[in-house]
Amino acid sequence: MKKTLIAAVTLSLMSSASFAETIGVSIARFDDNFLTVMRNGMEDYASGIDGVDLVVEDAQDDVARQLDQINNFVASGVDAIIVNAVDTNATEAMTQAAASAGVPLVYVNRQPVNVDTLPDDQAFVASNEIESGTLAAFEACKMLRAMGHSGGASGYLLMGQLSNQAAVQRTKDVDDILGIDMCNFISIIDRQTANWSRDEAQDLMTNWLSSGEDFQVVFANNDEMAIGAIQAMKAAGISMEDVVVVGVDATQDALVAMQAGDLDATVFQDAFGQGEGSVDAALALARGEDVDQKVYIPFQLVTPANIDNFLSKN
Repeated sequence: MKKTLIAAVTLSLMSSASFAETIGVSIARFDDNFLTVMRNGMEDYASGIDGVDLVVEDAQDDVARQLDQINNFVASGVDAIIVNAVDTNATEAMTQAAASAGVPLVYVNRQPVNVDTLPDDQAFVASNEIESGTLAAFEACKMLRAMGHSGGASGYLLMGQLSNQAAVQRTKDVDDILGIDMCNFISIIDRQTANWSRDEAQDLMTNWLSSGEDFQVVFANNDEMAIGAIQAMKAAGISMEDVVVVGVDATQDALVAMQAGDLDATVFQDAFGQGEGSVDAALALARGEDVDQKVYIPFQLVTPANIDNFLSKN
C-alpha cells in the first residue's frame, strides 16, 4: 500500500508496518511541476508493489532541512533512501550519513557532486544532461538558419539555479553548440539565472526587453523559464513567429505552449521513468542486488512535428 507521510508520523509507520520495505524519499521541493510528475511516478509505481511503503518529504529547497530528513530516515530504520538533491554540491554529507548507517541511497534527477565516488550501495538515476541542452540548442540553431539568420543572430539565455548541476551542464551545452561552425553565428546578449521559475523568468525577460536590444532566440534551461519568457514577450506585443524559444522537460504546460505556436522545441525528460527507476534501484540495493551506479533514462527532442508522441507521457 502506498503511504505518503510527513515526518511526524514516520515512526508510526515503522511500527505498524514493520514487515514492509520502507523507502524514505526527500524531494528538493514539491512546488515544481517536473518534480511533481517525478514524485507521482514514484508513488504510483510503488503502490503497485506489495509490501513497499514510501515516506515522502518536501525539503522546501533547504539543504539543512534535507540533511535532517535523511538523518531522520536513518534513525527511523528505513530500508533505503531516495534523494532529489536541493544543492548538488552538498551531497557528500548525505552520502556519508547514509553510508555510515549502512542504508542504501539513490540520488534521482539531479546529479550529485560525488557521483563518481559513490559507495557500492549508492546509485544515481537520471537523464544525461549533456543530451538535454545539446538537443534543444542544436534545434534552435537549425531553426534560425531556416529562418534566414545564418548571417548573424543574437539571443538570451535563462539559467536554472547555479547550485544545480543540471543548470550548469545545460548552459555549457548551449555554449558548446554555439561554438561549432554550423552555429557560431549566434551570440548571447545576456545570461542570468531565473532559478527554474516561470515568474522570475518573466520578470527577467521584461527587464531585457526594456533595453530595446534586437534578438531572435531565447534559450532556457527548463520549460518553466521558457514559458515565463514567452509570457513577457507576448505582453510586450512581440510575435512569437519571429523568435525561437527552446526549453527542456516537455512538461504539459510546455506542450500546450508548443501547440499554441509559442514554444518551438523542448526536450522530453522522462519524469515518470526517473521516478520508477529510482524506486527499482532503491529496492534492489536494499535487497543486496547489483545495481549500475549510473542509470540513464534517455532524453528525446520534442518539436511540433512529433508532439503527438508526447502528449500523454506526462
